[in-house]
Amino acid sequence: MITIAVLITCHNRKQKTVSCLSLLLKQVGINELFEIDVYLVDDGCTDGTPAVVNEKFPQVNIIKGKGNLYWNRGMHLAWKNAASNKNYDFYLWLNDDTFLYENAIIELFNASNVKLNKSVIVGSTYSPSLKTCSYGGFNKKNKLLSPNNNLQEVFIFNGNIVLIPTYVFSIVGLLDDFYPHAIGDFEYSLRVRKFNLESYIAPQFIGICEGSDVLPLWCSSTNPLLTRIRNLYSPLGNSHPYYYFLFELKYYNILVALKHLISIHIRLFFPQLWKLKVK
Repeated sequence: MITIAVLITCHNRKQKTVSCLSLLLKQVGINELFEIDVYLVDDGCTDGTPAVVNEKFPQVNIIKGKGNLYWNRGMHLAWKNAASNKNYDFYLWLNDDTFLYENAIIELFNASNVKLNKSVIVGSTYSPSLKTCSYGGFNKKNKLLSPNNNLQEVFIFNGNIVLIPTYVFSIVGLLDDFYPHAIGDFEYSLRVRKFNLESYIAPQFIGICEGSDVLPLWCSSTNPLLTRIRNLYSPLGNSHPYYYFLFELKYYNILVALKHLISIHIRLFFPQLWKLKVK
């Protein structure tokens, strides 16, 4: 039977976490075609998430964090625990605000089999409110691709739903815990390519995750400067200048890294100019 370790990190989203786990544990084929072990990092939840999860899903392995791990370091810890516990056939990254369709894992396995279980398979999510693809994989032109009934190669991917075969894991390794929250999934995407491996989005949508068409706080002119600075330099900031600079320096070059370091701060201090430009 195929074995899979599902990796999740959570912080104070009790209802979403419970819904995510409930749908995960109702997957078509579970305990018949495959078995799963769930590794859930409780990153300092104060809303009772661990207690509810333990009551409803006692089979879930809960790993304690102190609230300073955020997404990437939480996922790194979950993965490290899973890999040290057992030799799994696959590892599945899953965000706790992502709700799988009932045949999601079967779809991911089928796609992986086409590539002989030697490639990363990314699950695309659909946003009901935006009525479009919310997360998944991007092509060379940095365009988010929508499923089209075929496997499509991607070069960077979001970490919402990602199936990593043990073959890829044995070569690429864990997420890089240098990054606290964001960037870790993008870094892993490019590290996969560095090892001459490939990544694809599955032919169909795999689940639901709401997207957003609202600008980040740090580049919105409606927010005070101090608020924008705090947001940009927060561990939750998607473009934290320090981590983003070193990420681009590693995978691109010094000119690209410097260009974006400067443009991020221009956008931070003069967001109204960017707003005029995009019009």
